[in-house]
Amino acid sequence: MSALIEIENLSFQYPVGGAQPIQALRGISLRIENGEYVALIGANGSGKTTLARHLNALLLPSVGSVRVNGMDTRDPRHRQRIRSIVGMVMQYPEDQIVATGVEEDVAFGPENLGLPVGEIRRRIEESLKAVGMWELRHRPPYLLSAGQIQRVALAGILALRPRCIVFDEATSMLDPLGRRTVLSLIDQLHREGITIITVTHFMNEAARAGRVVVLHQGQVVMDDVPEKVFSHVQELEEIGLGLPATVQTARALRAVLLDLPDRLLRVDDLIQALPTYPGGRAVKAELSSPKSTSPLGQPALVEVHGLEHTYLLDTPLAQRALEGVNFYVSDGSAHGILGSTGSGKSTLLQHLNGLLLPQSGQVRVGNFLLHHRDTDLQAVRCFAGLVFQFPETQFFEQYVGDEIAYGLRLLKRTKERIRTDVRWAMEIVGLDFERYKDRLTFTLSGGESRKVALASILALRPRLLLLDEPLAGLDPLSRHDLLIKLKGLQREGMTVILSSHHMEEVAELTDELTVFHQGRDVLRGGVREVFDRVDELRTLGLEPPVAVRVAAALRQRGWVLPPGLIRPQELADQVARLQMGSHHESV
Repeated sequence: MSALIEIENLSFQYPVGGAQPIQALRGISLRIENGEYVALIGANGSGKTTLARHLNALLLPSVGSVRVNGMDTRDPRHRQRIRSIVGMVMQYPEDQIVATGVEEDVAFGPENLGLPVGEIRRRIEESLKAVGMWELRHRPPYLLSAGQIQRVALAGILALRPRCIVFDEATSMLDPLGRRTVLSLIDQLHREGITIITVTHFMNEAARAGRVVVLHQGQVVMDDVPEKVFSHVQELEEIGLGLPATVQTARALRAVLLDLPDRLLRVDDLIQALPTYPGGRAVKAELSSPKSTSPLGQPALVEVHGLEHTYLLDTPLAQRALEGVNFYVSDGSAHGILGSTGSGKSTLLQHLNGLLLPQSGQVRVGNFLLHHRDTDLQAVRCFAGLVFQFPETQFFEQYVGDEIAYGLRLLKRTKERIRTDVRWAMEIVGLDFERYKDRLTFTLSGGESRKVALASILALRPRLLLLDEPLAGLDPLSRHDLLIKLKGLQREGMTVILSSHHMEEVAELTDELTVFHQGRDVLRGGVREVFDRVDELRTLGLEPPVAVRVAAALRQRGWVLPPGLIRPQELADQVARLQMGSHHESV
């Protein structure tokens, strides 16, 4: 019996006019059965998205074949049927938004299937409610946040009722609540018999699948159940991957809690396996809580008072994005901005480099008063560099080197200085200068595009670096290396403001946090103190790092742990100290 998807000896080259073609896939052979749940993982540029786009004939093989339900994707007679069987939520979901309203966009596919009006309306309502977007069904897509657009794209695919859905980084821009909602929906779809193929850089998400396929340089290097794939720690690290945050936390704890079971992939399973405190009396005075390293005594580089912003002000589509926001950032600090999708994070960042100007309130960035209309906005944007959520929207040039040099040329820097600064910025983000400087920007993967966008801002050496989801789309090793380098830049005097939905990254980079909810700043403090407010964060649609949740569960089991434990190793160290105290008392 044939599989739902059969891939035989698939190779693919991206043609580049007048240059050497780019080899993206090399001799891939896979079978994906009806009802499977498969995760595709790999470093940036490994071929994941290219492979995914072959599954519904968006791309056609250079060599080999792809068959869907027995139909060859190269046969044009089969493509419409293939695309009704295999739906795809793309890496950049705005690319598949075709209508001027949310409701109309979701209706587009069912209308093209010729379904009755009543059935189309029923599918629209069911799909939008499933992704939590029913209340915004009349809103134009361009007024939605990145996470909301991803939900609309998913709703459009759900309305088609495909047998297989390919999710290409479909949760990369979602807040923790939105991510949980989509992952629960994926689980439900899988239980209902739909074949799921998910492309992801988040190892915790890959661990939910029944099968993990690992790509490296366009080839399949592993294909097994998650427990076996994630047991190959060294091999994964060598190809730019890592372990799920849950597995990292479990490994750190297993070194001190020897009875902790192996192969714990989900945080709920890890929490259930945690032991109660073994006895003895813990002495709190012996435990020291790690402190945030925020330079709270430093003067503020950024001050915002009473900031208000409404999109489409004085129109029927007016939407309040910021309401009475007060915000400040210490000079030389790394400050994190958290909040659910649509909470106002991106709108605030765009006020900090003058892309948006205050409708009401005051904004000071360095010595620039952005609420004064005579402020030199070009000087502001050199002082405060902003990396957008979607990096390709800020590309101007054809070649990578020219793109990174674009701003430097506008500032009339010398050729020697431009070359030096471009090379430095590319090294910071992990792009080899000689390999990438003449690369065409349209041939970049999503992660590579994000690196180029960040390098183009870093090349200007701004005093203030504004990062809007800068690590989404990067593989684990690239994220880790870039966090280390950003932390180094901050220690050298650059102030960093990071907006992110990914809590482990926020915990690693930032000193202070501000939490936004429905356009208001509702919570502020040191990163350790804020993350310890687990219940409060959850009511705001957020989720602390895995280590924080595990520490909270251990406290409920009698372990007298100090507050502020946000990383796996420091949690394991405190557990070991408690065990040592318990052992001495029992002796």
